Amino acid sequence: MLKPICLLLTGLLAAGTLFAKPARNKSSAAKDTANPSAEQTPLPAADQSPAAPATADKKNPPPLDPKNMDTSVKPQDDFYLYANGTWIKNNPIPPEFSRWAAFNELAEKNNDALHEIAEKAAAPKDSKKSKTEKTAASDVQKVGDFYASGMDEKAVDAARVKPLEDEFKRIDAMKDRKDVLKEIAHLHTMGMFPFFVFVSGQDDKNSAMVIGQAYQGGLGMPDRDYYTKEDDASKKLRNQYVEHVTNMLTLAGEPAAQASEHATKVMEIETSLAKPARTRVELRDPQKNYNKMNQAELQALMPDFNWADYFQAIKLAAPGDINVGQPDFFKAADEVFKSVSIDDWKTYLRWHLLHAMAGTLSRDFVNENFRFFEATLRGTKQIKPRWKRVVVKTDEELGESLGKLYVAEHFPPEAKARALEMVNNLKEALADRIKTLDWMDEPTKQEALKKLAAFTVKIGYPDKWRDYSLLKIDRGPYALNVARGDMFETDRQLKKIGKPVDRSEWGMTPPTVNAYYNPNMNEIVFPAGILQPPFFDPKADDAVNYGGMGAVIGHEMTHGFDDQGRQYDATGNLRDWWTPESAKAYTERSKGIVAQYSAYEPLPGLHINGELTQGENIADIGGVKLAYTALQKALAKKGGTPEKIDGFTPEQRFFLGFAQIWRNNQREEDLKLRLNTDPHSPGRFRAIGPLSNLVEFQKAFDIPDGSPMVRPADQRVNIW
Repeated sequence: MLKPICLLLTGLLAAGTLFAKPARNKSSAAKDTANPSAEQTPLPAADQSPAAPATADKKNPPPLDPKNMDTSVKPQDDFYLYANGTWIKNNPIPPEFSRWAAFNELAEKNNDALHEIAEKAAAPKDSKKSKTEKTAASDVQKVGDFYASGMDEKAVDAARVKPLEDEFKRIDAMKDRKDVLKEIAHLHTMGMFPFFVFVSGQDDKNSAMVIGQAYQGGLGMPDRDYYTKEDDASKKLRNQYVEHVTNMLTLAGEPAAQASEHATKVMEIETSLAKPARTRVELRDPQKNYNKMNQAELQALMPDFNWADYFQAIKLAAPGDINVGQPDFFKAADEVFKSVSIDDWKTYLRWHLLHAMAGTLSRDFVNENFRFFEATLRGTKQIKPRWKRVVVKTDEELGESLGKLYVAEHFPPEAKARALEMVNNLKEALADRIKTLDWMDEPTKQEALKKLAAFTVKIGYPDKWRDYSLLKIDRGPYALNVARGDMFETDRQLKKIGKPVDRSEWGMTPPTVNAYYNPNMNEIVFPAGILQPPFFDPKADDAVNYGGMGAVIGHEMTHGFDDQGRQYDATGNLRDWWTPESAKAYTERSKGIVAQYSAYEPLPGLHINGELTQGENIADIGGVKLAYTALQKALAKKGGTPEKIDGFTPEQRFFLGFAQIWRNNQREEDLKLRLNTDPHSPGRFRAIGPLSNLVEFQKAFDIPDGSPMVRPADQRVNIW
């Protein structure tokens, strides 16, 4: 989705552009203690715990493994290291990753499962199967053929750039600006977004309907700031990007000197599009991103770009009203459109075609793409094995076909039932919290409760699976399978314009290790992929599950009331339902969160952007607080006082379970990139930031005031 959905994290999804092409699946956390005040806090002795720890082996560790902790660190000094220090020491970043975290561990487990499914799907079939069996087998044909074509590296290498020849010819044949417009439109139908972005999406002020959405775009580097900042590091990256574009154009057949000149032109055009683009912080304001226009008004905004021709080229017969996210960008884009020469447009569009399709071409293109976007920008040392890259692409292009096979083998019904029970307890906790807020007045509380009651909850997988029957997939060129998949999805999305919203659709595939809140849908969504350890374990005690998955659920629920989500009402419309007094009180509290996180300095001289990350930080703090309250409700319903496990009370295990989901090691280059572009704080601060505000955490580990893990009472932030 182009309008932001509020994710639990970024980074496991495709990275590199602010507005990525639509993913195939869419349509984008008692005072009885273990002696915490001692100079060195040892693990409790076994005889302190009447309950035995869960039995486990190396392949299936306990839900909360004490071996991951570093008890030489006191919990009041650095709870993140106390909970995760030994894991951090024993889990260096694998060379094919830019960071290694609990999310990556689980994603790799899921990828192994998808790998096995794809291999089976690609294997020769028994022609003697019954008609029923053949019908069932048709579900796996596309997965098997797509995967097989991607794994045929010999054929891919032999083809080199040949699968793109027809597209290059189209670009080379452009003679005037009308041809340029048609080629931009053509590439848009292929799921690529040179110049700007045009997609479908819910109308922010009439969420029952889908309209066309035009957004800023057209860049190759991760963010507009990479083109505009004047520090030495940014200048160096721009030079390296020009070098990368040169190398790619050279591989595609251009003489080196010409490719160098062309790469400089690409940089000039992209810079001219970056300068008028809004910053990521500015893009957080949904009111400013809502500028609905009719076609005549849009044409007046860009007089040199014939929108009627564009809509005809993308086969949109009745465009209706269009939301123009960033009008100033489109005014500037009109100047770019008419001032750039036809030859330079050819260079720019050829580059964006290459850039989008690089991963489907021969290994020299793949390796050069990796060299800049992974090695240079993220510090990754080694490219992932081919099967991993092809499995990820299969999930992107055929996510619900692959997901259907995944769910059948790896998602038990009891996991869905227990997750739903947790969601209901979290909703109760948030309702209770809203009713007792001292800063929110009664009219606003009633609207907030109405919105909470209207939440749609999606767990595991869709009730209705996507139909890929019209998508042609075969064992021919891999690049063509990907291109057809992209065109199929783009066509599916554009056909939604002018029609009612299908609220049954999902924005993630079932195996995804992530979760999201969608403000237009007013829904919280938890794919099957994340409903596994360390986030959720059907065999674990409630404390660990609420500290992990409970905090994830609370995080997504809180997004409905963060700085962006709070601006949407119960039906998903962008509407101000707050009284001025309550809105002012909310803003004052959110300023405290911005200040807290802006003070964190993950690298010398580089601070977290408290404005960019405020929505996620609000959700992190609110999520863990709500999960803790829900745990108390769950324990009360069961009656009695749970016994300690591994010497820890349920409250302590809750906070340890929360901290462990944020454990990670990260390369400096990747951290720098994320500090520039990621609306989430780094993992360490997602653990210590929320906990330092919670009295419940301080009490659970008997931490004295004035400790590093306890913020002064007058500085603690508390919204939800």
